[in-house]
Amino acid sequence: MQRTSFSSRKKGCGHRYIYRYQDIWYIPTRIQNIVSFQKHFQAKDSDIIIASLPKSGTTWLKALTFAILNRKCFPPSQNNHPLLSSNPHELVPIFEYNHYVYNQIPDLSILPEPRLFSTHVPFHSLPDSITKSKCKIIYICRNPFDNFISFWLFVNKIVPPSLPKLSCEEAFERYSNGINECGPFWIHMLGYWRASKETQNKILFLRYEDLKGDINFYLKRVAEFIDCPFNSEEQSNGVIENIIELCSFEKLTELEVNKTGKFIQKFENKDFFRKGVVGDWVNHFSPWMIEKLSKVMEEKFGGSGLSFQYNIT
Repeated sequence: MQRTSFSSRKKGCGHRYIYRYQDIWYIPTRIQNIVSFQKHFQAKDSDIIIASLPKSGTTWLKALTFAILNRKCFPPSQNNHPLLSSNPHELVPIFEYNHYVYNQIPDLSILPEPRLFSTHVPFHSLPDSITKSKCKIIYICRNPFDNFISFWLFVNKIVPPSLPKLSCEEAFERYSNGINECGPFWIHMLGYWRASKETQNKILFLRYEDLKGDINFYLKRVAEFIDCPFNSEEQSNGVIENIIELCSFEKLTELEVNKTGKFIQKFENKDFFRKGVVGDWVNHFSPWMIEKLSKVMEEKFGGSGLSFQYNIT
């Protein structure tokens, strides 16, 4: 895999500086973790990987996928289900935030199969062992209007005291210009979008808005994609509805672990849950912001077939 320079430096959102590596912006420590991930991770055909940009519905998709995959061992209606005592990010660790932070070559072969992982790394930066294996990738994205608002508000919650909080306008300029951690958003989204069209049996491309609109349908779609479809008995016994309830925004936010716990000793679990709605961007965008981001999306996504809904719910 060809490596590119990450000497370019810009002011970051929530971090003093971010650096460009393989056309994507990261904080420097994240780059080292990603390099280790690229060099050393060995995928198995049974692996399932959830990929996304930050603040795209990742927490929800992790909970849903974990519940689907483990429903035989942990029925969603049981009182001691792991999701009731552990944050979804703990149950579905992120390669570059968890596994490759303290150990450049962690022994992941000991994990029970099928292994469930996640990443914010774009498709073009994934290790060859992932792209050339039969492992499954579920990608979730969110319309850039809502994605930006969620990202901006999250960053201002975690910004160190030594750095100022970003105004909506300042953060928006960086986001729409593609200069924010894991951005540009269009490179990230289009990479997985195009790959999903070429290998539909390997990559399932989801939009957060679609899940919100018909969660029952997409829950079945995810289950089929990862080769553990719901049988007729499960459907008649309400297993799908139990998973939806277990992983609902209301349920997850009321849990003690998501009110007081921490993710990798840095992020508050409660910060991963805000509103969970579609269309909150209208409460923050000014007319010039709408015009600018619309033009960026038209320019970057035009002709790709990738489009988004902006319905308010």
